[in-house]
Amino acid sequence: MNKIFKINLKNVTKRFDGLDTPVLKNLSLNINASEKIAILGSSGSGKSTLLHIIAGLDSPTEGKVLLNEADIGSLSENNKSRLRNQHIGFVYQSHHLLRDFSAIENVMMPLIVRRGGYLKNFNQAKKILKKLGLDKRLNHFPHQLSGGERQRVAIARAMVTLPDIILADEPTGNLDHKNANLVFESFLELADEFKTAIVLATHDLSLARRMKKNYHLTSGKLKSS
Repeated sequence: MNKIFKINLKNVTKRFDGLDTPVLKNLSLNINASEKIAILGSSGSGKSTLLHIIAGLDSPTEGKVLLNEADIGSLSENNKSRLRNQHIGFVYQSHHLLRDFSAIENVMMPLIVRRGGYLKNFNQAKKILKKLGLDKRLNHFPHQLSGGERQRVAIARAMVTLPDIILADEPTGNLDHKNANLVFESFLELADEFKTAIVLATHDLSLARRMKKNYHLTSGKLKSS
């Protein structure tokens, strides 16, 4: 059965205090279930700001962000957090793993927020890690993992709740070319299996070309490419 999921950005403008020029200018974007979108742009172009606004971590100065027709900006912070936990996963350039917790414990964290049973959470985390080729690394701590393995754990943590969408901000930016390709391939395979949408912010054209749609963010505006 197809997922019913969509995010609509409508005429979004974002200004920061002290800056004359908006980071985002009257920007609109539709994201549908299972869609794979790349946002290309140089450092400082506003890619991360755009992802934060999509997730409700930041608010537009003007315009709206709708998730399944619900206006994210009208929600309380608690409801925004609940929405993110239900629908959205994040992968960043740095893995942001908790160093005092094992790989599987790190992956279980988003499930613990949902207060599911321990065994159910453990089995779900183990399942996702196995799909990413990390079934022999469940009890390893971040410092015992390679850079590519740490980033796979970060992807597993983002995917473990089976979110509708992953927002990925330069997810392989700290890896060498070979490991970046391997990790990104695993990421795409898992997203395809679970019909998860991806919005990828990157400056890497080779990664962007593997997505279904490409946009360039320049001067605060999105241009299809």
